Amino acid sequence: MNLPPLPSAHFCLPSPCVGLCRMDAANRWCEGCLRSIDEIAGWSKMADREKLSVWTQLPQRRNELPNPKTAPLADA
Repeated sequence: MNLPPLPSAHFCLPSPCVGLCRMDAANRWCEGCLRSIDEIAGWSKMADREKLSVWTQLPQRRNELPNPKTAPLADA
């Protein structure tokens, strides 16, 4: 996957956390941010390219939900 260049060395990608921290048993993603437990646990140690890779996967994960329009990241 080709990722876009990062804006600068001082740029820091924010966490997609929305404060709804509950893991879904079926897909094993957080119901709030749609990250896996490994992605959540490792976020602070990830390089910005890894974080960007996770961010780029979130819209597809949201679309895989039974009702994607009600997912917390629907407006992201």
